[in-house]
Amino acid sequence: MGGSGIGKMKGSRVGESTAHGGSFKSRDKAGRRQIVVVALAGNPNVGKSTVFNSLTGLNQHTGNWPGKTVDLFYGMVEYQGEKYCLVDLPGTYSLRASSLEEQVARDFIVNEAPDVTVCVVDATNLERNLNLVFQVRDLTPNCVVCLNLMDEAAFRGIRIDAARLEQELGLPVVPAIAREGTGLEQLMSTIAAVARNTCSSQARAGFQTGGGTGGRRESAGPPGKCSSHIEEFEIEELYREEIEGAEPSDCMDLAERRIQAAYQEASRIVSQVASEKPLQQKDFTAYIDDLVTSRRFGVPLMLALLGMVFFITLYLSNYPSDLLFSLFSQLEGRLTALFVEFGISPWIHGMLVLGVYRTVAWVTAVMFPPMAIFFPIFTLLEDAGYLPRVAFNLDHLFQKCNGHGKQALAMAMGFGCNAAGVVAARIIESPRERLIAMLTNTFVPCNGRFPSLLLFSSVFYHGIRWGSQPATHAAGHALTSGVCTGKLSVVSPPELAAVLPAVSPEMSPAVSAAVSGAAVLGAISIGVISTFIVSYLLSKTVLKGVPSSFIMELPPYRKPKVIQVLVRAFKDRTVFVLQRAVWVAAPCGAITWLLANTWLGGQTLLGALAALLNPVGRMLGLDGVILLAFILGFPANEIVIPIALMAYLSQGTMCQPASLGAVHSVLFSHGWTWLTALSAMLFSVLHFPCGTTVYTVYKETGSKKWALLSIVIPLVFACIVLVFLQLAVRLTGLG
Repeated sequence: MGGSGIGKMKGSRVGESTAHGGSFKSRDKAGRRQIVVVALAGNPNVGKSTVFNSLTGLNQHTGNWPGKTVDLFYGMVEYQGEKYCLVDLPGTYSLRASSLEEQVARDFIVNEAPDVTVCVVDATNLERNLNLVFQVRDLTPNCVVCLNLMDEAAFRGIRIDAARLEQELGLPVVPAIAREGTGLEQLMSTIAAVARNTCSSQARAGFQTGGGTGGRRESAGPPGKCSSHIEEFEIEELYREEIEGAEPSDCMDLAERRIQAAYQEASRIVSQVASEKPLQQKDFTAYIDDLVTSRRFGVPLMLALLGMVFFITLYLSNYPSDLLFSLFSQLEGRLTALFVEFGISPWIHGMLVLGVYRTVAWVTAVMFPPMAIFFPIFTLLEDAGYLPRVAFNLDHLFQKCNGHGKQALAMAMGFGCNAAGVVAARIIESPRERLIAMLTNTFVPCNGRFPSLLLFSSVFYHGIRWGSQPATHAAGHALTSGVCTGKLSVVSPPELAAVLPAVSPEMSPAVSAAVSGAAVLGAISIGVISTFIVSYLLSKTVLKGVPSSFIMELPPYRKPKVIQVLVRAFKDRTVFVLQRAVWVAAPCGAITWLLANTWLGGQTLLGALAALLNPVGRMLGLDGVILLAFILGFPANEIVIPIALMAYLSQGTMCQPASLGAVHSVLFSHGWTWLTALSAMLFSVLHFPCGTTVYTVYKETGSKKWALLSIVIPLVFACIVLVFLQLAVRLTGLG
């Protein structure tokens, strides 16, 4: 695009800057906008956001499922000395507002009245895409058609006469291959021409659509209504003069006739402008789909792929986590030295450095590496087009529990982070089913719970094989001095080696890996089953309703853009989630330190609270310490184990265990058995979400009620499961 000026831009979310309410409406003395506003509309999976990214240089999300772009994004572009504001509207099949995405797209075109609206259409599915073109054309006189994915059309033997299509539509048509940048210079030139009212297309002369779709309006006025019932299909603003005074049933009949006529006209146009040469064999997408969406292999392949992703995430995240622990430990030492040098009170140092800083450092070191690995891999699968197949494979299961097939995508995102899974629920059109997806996403174990699950599983394994062997007094002394120190990362002292074999024999690497893998797989299975159960219960109680129909397009497999994926996953997901986690974790660190260092009647407040919760914990198969650790770990699941060790060993600060065997010894010496470990593992999977997730639910729903229920529902469910577990163990005589 050379010297066109395309790419000089700045980007943000519409509504988070003055552009939405200011520059969009700012005009010069002649009444003209100072910035040309261009809206990009189109069906999902047509490359609309790719066009947006290529023109503006803004790496905005380009997901491969319908309605992925819920928020509006814009990019400022300079072209031939003029400023253009490009707005990426949500992907939608229609402007008849049956979903949030359609409402957002329609309201922007009607209320903001962009100077130019670009309809990006899929050249391989032209007939279906033309329905949206007709609707946009009726809303705005300045419309440009971007005929994208011309390379895929050619590969499938489809040839389109763009000039003839322009004549039929009466609109400028620009063929393009957005992923390669082909045709985008001509598209920008056409946008500029239409904005200046100098385009030579027949679109400027007005026209009558054949097939009874109605005359083209020269302008779209403010929204109006023909009756109190007309909001059911939201299109009568276009044809108000034809239906004023009509009965609601007549209005509905008119809407159906217009929809049918539009598709008939689209079919007629395609027959005139497109020709298709039959392929001699299946394309690549069809071959792959025969395997990954089959009844026999679809779900096993999905589980194998997700298992591989989890293995890669857990295995590779250990090394950067250790590095971050080391770096944060060194920085903590320097901060402590500064506090001493300036004579700052030890109490303030303890709360700020040993409380706030250490908690934030711990959360960052544990959360950041897995997210930095998981989210890019997940986004690669998304860009490649595989995630809609996951929803397709699981749709029948969610339908049986009155959920939505797209809930599978939000659930899969929850494996990386439940807060991200809640945000991903935006792709579900139905508000009721979107709420079900948000409230049940916590049953999917996120990466923050994996360390606890691995630890509990190994304790469970040792408890069954060797039983709980009480530690001697010497062992307890060694553990107290060796498990925790004043640093984030420690090494077990030599005297501890003589104690560990007698207390908790170490597993071989092969057995350890097998147990860890089985624990994660078991946790995932329990979480998924719980998701189905609670979704069904919610749909029959507080969120009653009829399941909505689920129509999802399976886009062709495409080669992902790796660089864009890495940037997008890091910026939009990893940093976004980590930032929220840090904001929630910081105050909790201060509170935890205060509880552990405030004495009352010969014991700390932390110990007193643990003793108070002990009866409840025993009823659930736990104890007061681990139950309190789960409560204080509300900001982030990663700090549950450090808090528990701090309470068990009467330490004043959180600490990292020196070894797995050391933790075994501490837990067994405080009365843990295989049943305690199993109960802790189940509670870790099923209990309330972290503070970041709850805050995200509040932001997504705008309701404190649903944010509170996101805590209460899983907590009640977890307690019921644990109580039944204790009863079952007692009745069978296993405990």
